[in-house]
Amino acid sequence: MNDMRTRISTLWVVVMFNMVFADILSFIMPGALQGVTGPAGMQITPGLLLVFAILIEIPIAMIFLSRILKGGANRWTNTVAAVITAVFVVGGGSLDLLHYWFFMIVEVACMAVIVWSVWSRRSSEAAA
Repeated sequence: MNDMRTRISTLWVVVMFNMVFADILSFIMPGALQGVTGPAGMQITPGLLLVFAILIEIPIAMIFLSRILKGGANRWTNTVAAVITAVFVVGGGSLDLLHYWFFMIVEVACMAVIVWSVWSRRSSEAAA
């Protein structure tokens, strides 16, 4: 089980690095920061930045939580965190940028493996 927790935690690290570098590469495009708006052209406000910070904190917290939570709590927390983060990644990015598509696919694939891992582990435990 510890090996599974390490694997899931490592996948959350991969998700975080991909999220960070997707944003870094987006920001270094010429003129990218001059016209920054939120999703669907929303104005960037301190409240919106707080919402983004909370959403980004979810995968950061999962790096630790996936190592310490036991059984059902670990399974459900990883599942809910992966779904929320995937929605944020897909809905909050610049879908007209090719590099963002690449990072988004990697992030969503990692989260799919996380969810598959926590649920397939349960199935194999029940069979044993």
